[in-house]
Amino acid sequence: MSEEMELGFGPRHPALQGVLRLNLVVDEERIVECRPVIGHLHRGLEKVFEAHPFPGNVAHAGCLDFQAPAAARLAYVGAVEKLLRIEPPPRARFLRTILAELQRIGSHLHALHSHAADLGFEAPSPPSLVDLLQGLETTPGGLAAEPPAGWAEDCRELLEGLPRTLAGLAGLAENRLWKKRTVGVGVLSPELAADLGVTGPALRACGVAWDLRRAFPCEAWGEVEFEVPVGRNGDAHDRWQVRLEEARQAARIAVQCLDRLSGETDGPVLAALPPALNARREAEVYHAIEGPKGEVGFYLVGDGTARPYRCHLRAPSFAHVQALPELCRGALVGDLVTLVGTLDISLGEADR
Repeated sequence: MSEEMELGFGPRHPALQGVLRLNLVVDEERIVECRPVIGHLHRGLEKVFEAHPFPGNVAHAGCLDFQAPAAARLAYVGAVEKLLRIEPPPRARFLRTILAELQRIGSHLHALHSHAADLGFEAPSPPSLVDLLQGLETTPGGLAAEPPAGWAEDCRELLEGLPRTLAGLAGLAENRLWKKRTVGVGVLSPELAADLGVTGPALRACGVAWDLRRAFPCEAWGEVEFEVPVGRNGDAHDRWQVRLEEARQAARIAVQCLDRLSGETDGPVLAALPPALNARREAEVYHAIEGPKGEVGFYLVGDGTARPYRCHLRAPSFAHVQALPELCRGALVGDLVTLVGTLDISLGEADR
């Protein structure tokens, strides 16, 4: 005899990075069904983009992910540049690549640290990247200004200290209790992950070596060397390991770009822009980058004015929420926090 019971998880919970409710049907300690309830934080952001000129929307793009705003801004700016046929100068491309990789490091370290804390483990506190990320302002055509004095040296100092932090996190992954909580938990097959639209580290943990930096390189990603880490089992442990290695590879990319900046790459950081940033009538583009959580993309349509006629955005967390019912089915209630944490879901800034 079994007796099913309904439980609610969220919308406010310390283990949730944003506002989300999960309606659960459980049988004793097993989850029979998980129904995500989204929409607690909905601002009609696509219509906000359509109401403002192209440069004015850069700040709005950062609201997509409070853990990785720089990545979302870069995806939007890249779409605008395609729509308006603007080519950023080489120096700006390398600086924006450094910005994206620093954001990747910061996002992954935040995800790893908070996930470890949710499971009751102590992990090294991630270094603060706020000053470095605010030192560069992305805008259509490149960057708003040169980095502040000493910015490159501060970047190198942070990257030199990163291995110590990652070593502490790597040691946690070998902990016997940690493996018991993560190995074989939340297994996602490559086929199911692709069908559900899962991207980023969660997809690569399934063994799929898909990375937009390799498949469709933009900025300076086509001019640097790096590896694409992949897992084998698609479980929570592999998702942890993939993010850990991606932080190492991001540091490798950033160092190469810094070397190029101090060597051959010189010139302005902003392209010569026309007086009016009007899009061609009926022009349409889609531009996506490999954000820390997965594919971040913008579809824009022009109508001859300085505002997008239509805007549609693609954020990875929506697809990852869609994967939760499959991951949770048959899992223990005690593993729910593990499953949510290893997908690294972010649902926007609740205070905006």
